[in-house]
Amino acid sequence: MAHTCIHWFRKGLRLHDNPALMAALKDCKQLYPVFILDPYLHNNACVGINRWRFLIGALKDLDGSLRKLNSRLFVVRGKPEDVLPKLFTKWKVTRLTYEYDTEPYSLQRDSKVTSLAKERGVEVIYKVSHTLYNIERIIEENNGKPPLTYTKLQAIAKTIGPPKRPIPAPTMDDMKDVKTPSSENHEKEYGIPTLEELGLDTAPLGEDLFPGGEQEALRRLDEHMKRTKWVCSFEKPQTSPNSLSPSTTVLSPYVTFGCLSVRTFWWRLTEVYRGNKHSDPPVSLHGQLLWREFFYTASLGIPSFNKMEGNSVCTQVDWDTNPDYLAAWREARTGYPFIDAIMTQLRQEGWIHHLARHAVACFLTRGDLWISWEEGQKVFEQLLLDGDWALNAGNWQWLSASTFFHQYFRVYSPVAFGKKTDKNGDYIRKYLPLLKKFPAEYIYEPWKAPRSIQQAAGCIVGKDYPHPIVQHEVISKKNIQRMKLAYAKRSPESPSKSKGTARNIQEHYVLLY
Repeated sequence: MAHTCIHWFRKGLRLHDNPALMAALKDCKQLYPVFILDPYLHNNACVGINRWRFLIGALKDLDGSLRKLNSRLFVVRGKPEDVLPKLFTKWKVTRLTYEYDTEPYSLQRDSKVTSLAKERGVEVIYKVSHTLYNIERIIEENNGKPPLTYTKLQAIAKTIGPPKRPIPAPTMDDMKDVKTPSSENHEKEYGIPTLEELGLDTAPLGEDLFPGGEQEALRRLDEHMKRTKWVCSFEKPQTSPNSLSPSTTVLSPYVTFGCLSVRTFWWRLTEVYRGNKHSDPPVSLHGQLLWREFFYTASLGIPSFNKMEGNSVCTQVDWDTNPDYLAAWREARTGYPFIDAIMTQLRQEGWIHHLARHAVACFLTRGDLWISWEEGQKVFEQLLLDGDWALNAGNWQWLSASTFFHQYFRVYSPVAFGKKTDKNGDYIRKYLPLLKKFPAEYIYEPWKAPRSIQQAAGCIVGKDYPHPIVQHEVISKKNIQRMKLAYAKRSPESPSKSKGTARNIQEHYVLLY
């Protein structure tokens, strides 16, 4: 039987290493590649302008690649469970394919769509390709529980063996008997919307530093893989949070949206490592991809993973509710230039170095402002190009010392930490031009500068730039005591009190970015 098939693109916005797309092409006479703008996922409350631009860029790139195969991308809007049954009927669809997704919302959505498809006689095929391994298999191998330490995950991965090799993108040969019906009204009915059509104000947009799309992802991967020595000697903690150009790969947005297959990334690294001395997990680039796997596994195996309440592995902390503090942090008005520069870069560019994320996350939560990690999680989800549900939730728990990491007495200084890698404050001068005329000795603490220096710099603290929102030296000590109390209240059998925790893993190994 020759099928009429919808391949439903969600995160896997690519043609290479797309087993679900290849499954769609088997015994297929008509192919409809579909992307759904789902109001639950694609709304302006949880998707910032940079993230929107990246997505639209990725969709345009995908459409361009499909056109080269005499196909097109069909963009539709609405809830998948409403939209897809109509398309099944309209196009007489007999098969639906998609890439498996482990987020709670996605699992519920896919379950609904699968039963609606089956009611209409539509065969459903899904394939695992967004992660290195089948996450359910990892949990199964660990007696039905997610491994709560990185070393445990590594051991299980070793038992399973290396990740599957990626498969090539479809060619014209794969498409020779397959047609994509497309009408003259295609752009009007199924075209990719512009940012303006989505009702977005594009005025704040700066230069597109990380354009979305598979071609850009593969180009950047090639570029990095040519740097054999850098790739082999890469150690996560040895990169700088405040260098003026990224000191890591910045391939994370491309992996998050699936413009770059994580398995392709893994095997390209394997090729570079072959025959060369190289760093090892957890600090190597392979190690970073395994961290991603670690958080994906935790997020599938732990109910309420993105919340404090109902999360069995998360320490219950009496966080404050302080909208003014939260707004000051989000809007880069804390009075600490290092923190404000990071939050400005995040808003402007949609990406910040993983150690910069550590600094602002610690500052918001246990370090200074005592605001719940859930609030920070929401802000990152909206503003980060690589805002990944599982990694975002896992890393906020880690940095707030709520889960996985428990050395809550190790607090980042909003002054000293940045100075280690940027004594002159060039990063602050770039993102907070208001402070650029301050001498290096005061750039991290402008409130300490004599009035005459503030006047010469054209910036009076308290008038042009805020005073520090809290006194770090005082509040951080108080907050350490508050964390101590929260820890004391935990039950003895709490997973985070067990011997198998990630206590001994260095804090700065975490995060894929």
